[in-house]
Amino acid sequence: MDPLLLPCGHGTKGYSVMHGLLYRAQLFWVLLVVGMSLPVRAQSPEFRWFDPASGLEEARRSGKPMLIAVYTDWCSWCRRMDREVYSRSDVQAYLGRTFVPIRLNAEDTESRFVFRGQTVTPAQLARAFRVSGYPTTLFLEPDGTLIAPLPGYHPPDRFLLILRYVGERAFERMPFEDFVRMRAPQ
Repeated sequence: MDPLLLPCGHGTKGYSVMHGLLYRAQLFWVLLVVGMSLPVRAQSPEFRWFDPASGLEEARRSGKPMLIAVYTDWCSWCRRMDREVYSRSDVQAYLGRTFVPIRLNAEDTESRFVFRGQTVTPAQLARAFRVSGYPTTLFLEPDGTLIAPLPGYHPPDRFLLILRYVGERAFERMPFEDFVRMRAPQ
């Protein structure tokens, strides 16, 4: 059977090329509209992940705080965080402008880098910050001082709000709940 020929329906027997073309045109427009409504997943030009060694150096050089995404290879919530949160262009743009984003595999015992004067592995650094679940997001000052740990998966809009709370240093002035209330539409 020719793939352009689809059943007519409407009580008739046989196939119609015209119905097949109309069906395809409708399907095209539906997919186009749905596709345009999805969040953009292209990588923001100012965003890139750093490995721990180069990220620590970049934070020291730029004076930006660090966001350390602590993950493991087997963690399904970590993959979901990558797929649904870190892949969004608005999250990437804010991360790239405001933080030095670093990925840290909590089970890596081979790689080594210097953190606050000591040579450590990613696994040792994760243990030092008492990371016990994945994903965990660590916010650090440029000198490596912990601002706050954020355990678990957070949906994109909530995560972006948390990024702004830390990035604008609002944590120094108010609780997160007040920050959220200030941002809520009136």
